[in-house]
Amino acid sequence: MLQSEILRKKLESKSIVKVGGAFDSMSAKLVEVHGFDAVWAGSFAISATRAVPDASILTMTEFFDAASNMAETCEIPVIADCDTGYGGPTNVSHMVKKYENAGIAGVCIEDKTFPKQNSLLENGKNELLSEKDFVSKILAAKKAKQNNAFMVIARVEALISGKGMAEAMKRATAYEESGADAILIHSKKKTPEEIFEFSEKWNGNVPIVVVPTTYDSVGIDELIAHKIKMVIHANQTLRVAHYYMSKILKKMNAANSLSDIKEPMSSMEDIFEIQEMYDIESKEKEIEEELKKLGYIS
Repeated sequence: MLQSEILRKKLESKSIVKVGGAFDSMSAKLVEVHGFDAVWAGSFAISATRAVPDASILTMTEFFDAASNMAETCEIPVIADCDTGYGGPTNVSHMVKKYENAGIAGVCIEDKTFPKQNSLLENGKNELLSEKDFVSKILAAKKAKQNNAFMVIARVEALISGKGMAEAMKRATAYEESGADAILIHSKKKTPEEIFEFSEKWNGNVPIVVVPTTYDSVGIDELIAHKIKMVIHANQTLRVAHYYMSKILKKMNAANSLSDIKEPMSSMEDIFEIQEMYDIESKEKEIEEELKKLGYIS
């Protein structure tokens, strides 16, 4: 079964789909190991691993390489954050074909102008693309899909840009009608009220997706009660990694001996397990048995 089909089935069968953010293959694997339904290959996190702004600096190829590596590593669906789609409709069409062929379950594109800036940046640039121009991108993405299960998630930035609820509803409706498979409604408020207002007013048939980075006190039960079908914890893995690496490196530099560092850290064995190092011997023994059967080893 294709990963896109698996993701669709989860949306149909579960009260809410939990998606964990990742920035590389190891973090994606940890998302899978700890029971999330899918991986979010976020542009903010991937940009941060290259120490560049989340401002359309990296190319599609660079983002694609990161997301496709996650898809190769994991057995759960990967959803790729593709910013504004890397250009116009023709670019979006190329992007969809490339990501779908790599086994990625879906892509998310947002209705801001290029170059975009992170939506949570204080005083950041949040100019919206015209509705017509973004609908053109959705139409191109829909036509480019080879399998109907591949998901195109339309991210609505009207609340982020200060255009209001009416504009958010109008755009979300237009995006669904043009072929979007889900609507990600984004907010930078500290509480989820405007997200809940959107969900209560939403009469569409496609799932609602949220990213509760700023309104992080909201409960999963509350999201379910407000008809939210997918929640993306987009950047917490990156922020935790940054915090603990910074903390440990500071102590390492000041320490006389590594044994002076009392902070907990993963063992070498933990890393070996993620790398599947312990599987090498069993796989080599299987090959050896096959070679014996073929007469190469007595």
